[in-house]
Amino acid sequence: SRRNEANELGHPNMIDRRELLKRVAYLMGGAISAPAMLGVLQGCSAKKPSPQWTPAFFNATQAAIVSEIAEIIIPRTDTPGAKDLGVPAFIDTMLKATYSKTDQERYIQGLEQFAQRAKDSHGKAFIDLDADQQQRLVRDVHDAAIQAGRDNTLDDLHENRPFILMTKELTMLGFFTSELGATEILQYA
Repeated sequence: SRRNEANELGHPNMIDRRELLKRVAYLMGGAISAPAMLGVLQGCSAKKPSPQWTPAFFNATQAAIVSEIAEIIIPRTDTPGAKDLGVPAFIDTMLKATYSKTDQERYIQGLEQFAQRAKDSHGKAFIDLDADQQQRLVRDVHDAAIQAGRDNTLDDLHENRPFILMTKELTMLGFFTSELGATEILQYA
């Protein structure tokens, strides 16, 4: 049965989407938000990036910021990084197709606050910071969001995640729904 489900997804070594969601939830340290789960179950997955990709949900600046954050979360090493596998386009598609207007607005508001924090901290736009500054900022914002969740200052950590944790969740889902992520990396892990 599992082999049949994998074959339905088009690749004999690809795990089924429910198993993928369980594994990514484990890697995230808990549950996956309902919109993200719905999108993956409906077949959303990262595809190889196209040089002609134009964001449908983000504006160009927002797409550039999200792309850099995704690459910081899953950088290119001996395996492709988030940008190599089309994760930014996956995030754009997921937010447009599966998230409610309220969640979309909350995400954009968080993205704008993140961008403003870069300007306030460094006097430059996030995409103009050097790699170390970008990584430190992402880590600081991420760690603060995790601590807020531990301190129960977030209403519902899984359904109302802050921007950085939503981005992390979508980055991981995009990476692991890509053909390489699902057939090689997640199988190995």
